[in-house]
Amino acid sequence: MRKLSDDLLIESYHKAKELRLSPDFIRLIETEIHRRSLTNQIKASS
Repeated sequence: MRKLSDDLLIESYHKAKELRLSPDFIRLIETEIHRRSLTNQIKASS
């Protein structure tokens, strides 16, 4: 996860939600988003 750019991480999160991937996987992405303080970007790009 740490090697993904911020933009790619956000894009991956939205795609995972769209495809209804495993909640555990989505939670893993969310954890990394919070670690990077990108929570506002999720809301802005929704």
